[in-house]
Amino acid sequence: MVLSLPGTKIEVVIRWEASWQAGDGSSLDAPPDVSESSQAVSETLARLAARRQERREAEARRRRRRRRFGVLLAVVVLLSPALYSYTATMLQPSSLPLGVRSVEWLRNNHGNWLVDETEHIYYSWKAPRKGGPQLKTLPAVGLGVKARTRKAVWPPRIKPVFPHPLPGEGVWKRTGLTTGGRAVLVTTFRTELAYPRIVAYVAWFDHKRTALAFYPGRYEPPKAPVRGPMSVPYGQRWRLLATFNGGFTYIDGHNGSSINGLTYEPLKDGLATLIGDRTGRIDIKTWIGGPNAGRGIVFARQSLPPIIANGRLNPTLNDSSQWGLTLGNAVRVWRTGVGIDRRGNLIYAAANDQTVVTLARILQRAGAVRAMQFDINPEWPTLITYSHKGSLGPTKVVPNVMQPATRYLVPDDRDFFAVYRRLPGTISVPFK
Repeated sequence: MVLSLPGTKIEVVIRWEASWQAGDGSSLDAPPDVSESSQAVSETLARLAARRQERREAEARRRRRRRRFGVLLAVVVLLSPALYSYTATMLQPSSLPLGVRSVEWLRNNHGNWLVDETEHIYYSWKAPRKGGPQLKTLPAVGLGVKARTRKAVWPPRIKPVFPHPLPGEGVWKRTGLTTGGRAVLVTTFRTELAYPRIVAYVAWFDHKRTALAFYPGRYEPPKAPVRGPMSVPYGQRWRLLATFNGGFTYIDGHNGSSINGLTYEPLKDGLATLIGDRTGRIDIKTWIGGPNAGRGIVFARQSLPPIIANGRLNPTLNDSSQWGLTLGNAVRVWRTGVGIDRRGNLIYAAANDQTVVTLARILQRAGAVRAMQFDINPEWPTLITYSHKGSLGPTKVVPNVMQPATRYLVPDDRDFFAVYRRLPGTISVPFK
């Protein structure tokens, strides 16, 4: 008997010989046991089916590998520009650690929304709780020595928020060059009754004894025609009193800037602008002068709309879209700002766990009648004074663990301000 397996070229031939008795008594062949033959056939068919299944599974695996490779190749092709951009950026010189640079790269390459959401969730989770134990002392700032005489040009003590102020709370202290006298004063105070452990760090600069200079960093402003040393020039360090951080980057609101009559980024009407002229006078104005500052302006630095005007808080401060898309107005983070008092002196303030409203109140309490918000987030707040004892003697007033006291003495990625002892003559921004 011959069995043919459909779809194959295999034939199974079964032969048997047996004998049985015919009717005439002759002997004939008889078939063997049929069950044994059927079992052999079944085993053969099972082996063939298993082989076919193995071939099908192997082919399926190859197809899956080809598909995965195709998807991976497509992803690599799509991401290759981003990977190249990221790698090239990380290989460039920078004053920032890798993590901060990675976040900044993501912001500048269409990932701002992702950073916004991530930071919003994180800082909302880390927001301070109301109440808690009271502070017993305030951080020590300044020389810790009161002036022998108090003259009219000294700013008044910042009125404490708490009914029982801590020793030295809101009291101005000298710092920096001793020959600068009262040119630079600093103090600290607690900002809100509901948050008794939050401390503001404030500095006051006498506009008659100091000269303010604005310097570009390595990458900010992006289109700076002249960058200079990207740090405090060596030739000016002998009279250096203080340095502090600049404002929001250009990409975060098209904040324009100008130095020595050159446009670094076009100025935008309606934004708060810190301005210095050739007489040494500084002010904060809402800019309406077009994209160029002009030769009469030594420097101009914009940073969002004003937060205080005519001694009053901007009524739109609750509109979070204007005050830092990074985190949003409702989130408490490190914030910095500058203001001008009624005598034309400059005030700098920085504090952790602030909204734009509470920052404005800090500057208002410190005496500012016009003010603007500067940079925010924990990486950037910087206020450094210089004692010139033995060497420059840099001292961090704002306790930012993410920045060294030597910041701005070496090239920095972002723009900043330097406060010098005033010299006779017209004012300019020196690059040497």
